Amino acid sequence: MPSHAGSNPEDSTCDLRVVNRVLLMLLVVLVFLLLLSKMFRVSPRPKLSGHRKGLGLPQVPRVTMETDHVIPIIICAAEERLGATMATINSVYSNTDAGVFFYIVTLRDAVKLTRQYIDKTKLKGIKYKILEFNPMVLRGKVKPDSSRPDLLHPLNFVRFYLPLLDIKHKRVIYLDDDIIVQGDIKDLFGIKLKPGHAAAFATDCDLPATHEMVRSVGMQTTYMGFLDYRKQEVRDLGINPSDCSFNPGVFVADINEWKKQKITKQLEKWMEENFRQNIYSSAMAGGVATPPMLIVFHNKYTTIDPLWHVRHLGWSPDASYSDSFLQEAHLLHWNGRFKPWSYPSVHLDLWEKWFIPDPNGRFSLVRPEGDH
Repeated sequence: MPSHAGSNPEDSTCDLRVVNRVLLMLLVVLVFLLLLSKMFRVSPRPKLSGHRKGLGLPQVPRVTMETDHVIPIIICAAEERLGATMATINSVYSNTDAGVFFYIVTLRDAVKLTRQYIDKTKLKGIKYKILEFNPMVLRGKVKPDSSRPDLLHPLNFVRFYLPLLDIKHKRVIYLDDDIIVQGDIKDLFGIKLKPGHAAAFATDCDLPATHEMVRSVGMQTTYMGFLDYRKQEVRDLGINPSDCSFNPGVFVADINEWKKQKITKQLEKWMEENFRQNIYSSAMAGGVATPPMLIVFHNKYTTIDPLWHVRHLGWSPDASYSDSFLQEAHLLHWNGRFKPWSYPSVHLDLWEKWFIPDPNGRFSLVRPEGDH
């Protein structure tokens, strides 16, 4: 008899079971892989809002920007004061083992000279970036004043524009160029800012050891010495004229908080107000860069250890501190007319030990004839 070909129902059922088992195994493997990927997934990159947060972000040239081991310092370099800037940098760099990165802000004409000063001297080992400041941002905000033209230099206002500089840090230190650092800069950098504070300064009433000298030269340490209280705009601020002032030549800034509070916009507002109403002037104690900061930061700043800003060394060539007190100081500031690279001035030895001669011969010390 001829055989009849046909499918066996039992064989079909067996094949279907095999297929189902394979599909089930694939599904189990897929679920396992999904769970595994979630367990080891790297956190997504945070959004950038003008600032880098967290790790894994693109690196900025020359140095890893977001690490706890980098201390960013902003300092200006005016062409006629390059030697001063380099002395400050040398003192910072020589007194710490921390990783320090210098943002050196200057005008276009001094960029090449600044780089040469570093690359041709012992400073060639520092990590730095030269930033060019555009003085056009000051148009309509600063008026000429012949009493202290040095205080109207565009670089005096760099401290107002920190978030606009090409920096990628959450916290920075700002230093004037007439400063010598004797302590370890990481101690200043580590200060804890109070919630809601965008900066930390040293107040002018915080160091008893300086009070006698300050009184002897008639220096102002309150708001009365910086603002013109005859003007209604000043009286409307509600600031007690006897409140202690502070010096903005040294400060630690929280860049995120600075942006959040729109500090730069607030400072510009008072610059423009002074341009129109002359509510302060360079003839007063702090020139034209200090008063806006006194207004904007009134009762809104953290205080730093006063030994981290021993100032007034440049206020008078006849007033000086004791040697023992200066040895304890972590930072010295020759604010005032009498700078340590010129003459007359006081405590020249404490500044001159960090001075590096200009390889281009443009910057030279002024000393009495016959003084070596």
